[in-house]
Amino acid sequence: MSSRRDVLLAGVAGTLSAGLAMTGAPAAARRDARPNIVFIMADDLGYADLSCFGRRDYETPHCDALAARGTRFTHSYANSPVCSATRLGLITGRYQYRLDAGLEEPIGPRHTGLPPSEPTLPGILKGAGYTTALIGKWHLGGLPDYGPLKSGYDHFWGYRGGGIDYLAHRDATGDGLWENGHRIEQDGYLTRLLGDQAEAFVERQSGAASPFFLSLHFSAPHWPWETPDDAAEAQRILDQPSYRALAHFDGGSMATYAEMVRRMDAEVGRLIAALDAMPGGRETIIVFTSDNGGERFSDVWPFTGRKTELLEGGIRVPTIIRWPGVFDGGTVLDVPHMTMDLAATLASAGGARFPEARPPDGWDLRSGGFSSRPMFWRYKHLDQKAARLGRYKYLSIAGNDFLFDIVADPMERANLKDREPQRFADLRDRWARWNADMLPYRDDTFTHGFHGDELADHFGVQ
Repeated sequence: MSSRRDVLLAGVAGTLSAGLAMTGAPAAARRDARPNIVFIMADDLGYADLSCFGRRDYETPHCDALAARGTRFTHSYANSPVCSATRLGLITGRYQYRLDAGLEEPIGPRHTGLPPSEPTLPGILKGAGYTTALIGKWHLGGLPDYGPLKSGYDHFWGYRGGGIDYLAHRDATGDGLWENGHRIEQDGYLTRLLGDQAEAFVERQSGAASPFFLSLHFSAPHWPWETPDDAAEAQRILDQPSYRALAHFDGGSMATYAEMVRRMDAEVGRLIAALDAMPGGRETIIVFTSDNGGERFSDVWPFTGRKTELLEGGIRVPTIIRWPGVFDGGTVLDVPHMTMDLAATLASAGGARFPEARPPDGWDLRSGGFSSRPMFWRYKHLDQKAARLGRYKYLSIAGNDFLFDIVADPMERANLKDREPQRFADLRDRWARWNADMLPYRDDTFTHGFHGDELADHFGVQ
């Protein structure tokens, strides 16, 4: 039986097909009529960290306006509860566990990354005639073997690792900002600098014959917890170069976090204004999402858990798509989907296809059937496993097994494992069959998790 969400998606697909049919030959006679695409990814933004998703102590007017003109997806999931793993799912359109680099949670000490030979979303869009750019975070492997310019992007301005200081522009290894293949130095607050670069790219593309694909991957609101007024704190962190200092377990506040999110929201607004001012810019497809669930100061209500965990708070993310005539009008959809589905959707929107030898695991969001498609996750820390099918979720953490009705019980409190043993066994077995098709973890695979000496609410976690 088809669900309401599948009926809605079928209507979306029909609307799009009708629109393409109506344009017919005149569209082919115009300048390339395919849409420009802007993909905005926040870093560690919690599900309820935007006011349009429920944040109560500050407002995000520009993301709210984007949602009012687009569609808010309330059952959107990251491919992973950490950064680089989700980014691999996004750029390849596949489960990240199919690649060696996807076993890292996130990419850390071991030298690995996205192979340049792997088909990517920017790569196939570039092959289809798009101009492509990444502004912001890469975190899919370092030079000389890996990099954005090796994996489909024409232009890169940003940083290559996982976290970087907003004012000193240094990560835990001393690496900093890059433009294409060159290290650069530039003063300013990183969130603003990324907004500047995105706006400049859009303005350069105004009136161009070919469409563009822009990835704007913010650092915000990832640690360290800094606003433009925190130069002294940035210097203190710089004076003790280490991962733990940059991770800022001895700093931050709710007020600082709120300002970091507001600053990012302002840059989203500035970019949208630049898009709307260019010819045809209002037809741009704009996607906003987060790479994983929230961190220390995030709001993930009504869920529990956080980054590095397969509880809903670690993988449910706020996603907004503004796509005139397809996802618009301030609508809300409860379609369960993952980051890799966004890749499949945008590839199709741009008239590009992943090679048959590397078919995407993701589905085009304009298709139906999502309510009957299972989604799977795993995470090495605490031996975490999860699967969702329809309204039910299988979860295993440190050998403890659960079954939840995730719609009726979003906080994951009522364990239905013994009340519905057949459903539990079915989801557990589906996960096992899926996992058998993925690469196994290596002994030296890095995995990140929070411990009792770092976070008080993780007492007992070693």
